[in-house]
Amino acid sequence: MKNAILVLNSGSSSIKFGLYDGDDASLPIIGYGQVEGIGTAPRIRAFDRGNTQVVNTSLDAGCDHAAAMLALVEWGRTREASKHVAAVGHRVVHGGGLYDAPTLVSDKVLDRLDTLNPLAPLHQPHNLAGIRILAELMPELPQIACFDTAFHSTLPTVARQFGLPLHLYQRGIRRYGFHGLSYEYMAATLPGIIGEKAAAGNVIVAHLGNGASMCAMRDGCSVATTMGFTALDGLPMGSRCGDLDPGIVLYLQNELGMSSEEVFQLLYYQSGLLGMSGISSDMRELLNSDSDSAREAIDFYVYRINCELGALTAALGGLDALVFTAGIGEHAAPIRRRVCELASWAQIKLDERANERHALRISASDSRVPVWVVPTREEWMIARHTRELIASSGDSH
Repeated sequence: MKNAILVLNSGSSSIKFGLYDGDDASLPIIGYGQVEGIGTAPRIRAFDRGNTQVVNTSLDAGCDHAAAMLALVEWGRTREASKHVAAVGHRVVHGGGLYDAPTLVSDKVLDRLDTLNPLAPLHQPHNLAGIRILAELMPELPQIACFDTAFHSTLPTVARQFGLPLHLYQRGIRRYGFHGLSYEYMAATLPGIIGEKAAAGNVIVAHLGNGASMCAMRDGCSVATTMGFTALDGLPMGSRCGDLDPGIVLYLQNELGMSSEEVFQLLYYQSGLLGMSGISSDMRELLNSDSDSAREAIDFYVYRINCELGALTAALGGLDALVFTAGIGEHAAPIRRRVCELASWAQIKLDERANERHALRISASDSRVPVWVVPTREEWMIARHTRELIASSGDSH
């Protein structure tokens, strides 16, 4: 019987999914989509490998995550009659110091991952809930957890540390980094795009989406990154604050009387582009707005990217290539243009026409540092890990 790999990314009200042909090492996609509106107006939308919509169906109003999971696995089983779902790969945001490689899920693994929920409260609990639900529904189905932090296990000690007492570092308060599945895909695919020599050099990838971070890579390995202990650090994001003087948190609590929950809500849900603009967390809306606050939020966003670009270049000792990826990085030409203009210190020169048409290479021919736009494929990376781990374990499901 032929095998398919189902990839799931479980959120609070949606489940993104992809189905891949596990019998082909290149893992061509069979279909993809998401269940959205769980808990309110649930609907499953699915597309085939040619991007044609094949499912757009409302689910029962009372549909919860468990029912959504059943609908997804059933869709996976019937998408192609000759295939069955052999295993499920899950995106799990935080592996902490516990897991630095894809892992076959067990009750013990889940219990250990629960301890990391406070470090990624927007994602981790939902990631794990999806795994638990599927384990109850189909306990015979192998499930693989793939971690966004794992790629950054190569960070040197000096890049992991904070200026805190050593015993706190030893207890796990350190820089972990995130978006690792995206960066890992870049490390795997860039040699074929920019050349093996360039990809092995000093490369900075800017993963700019609703969540945003940047990673400095040498020889395809992470040597520095902007996100730290939690996914709040580094660049400003859709609704997250990014880099922040920790004294501000003390001031909010001690002087303004905010509770820890109020501070949590502020930093995770009310800050970033949304908080600064007072309009939206969506960069598309901000770029189309003539509001001063929208302009100032964008100015700050681009300024911080430039600052982090400089810091990461210093960590690498030079810069051989800059790569944009993720939603904003792949589709927001004005943001790429402004970042490159500010980065003239690196002798980056933009090809305006190439940038506007979202070409693969958007730098001018005489730019000292080539600049690229490469779509990320985190789900494909999860599918590859899942296929490899199942094969190595000799699982014949």
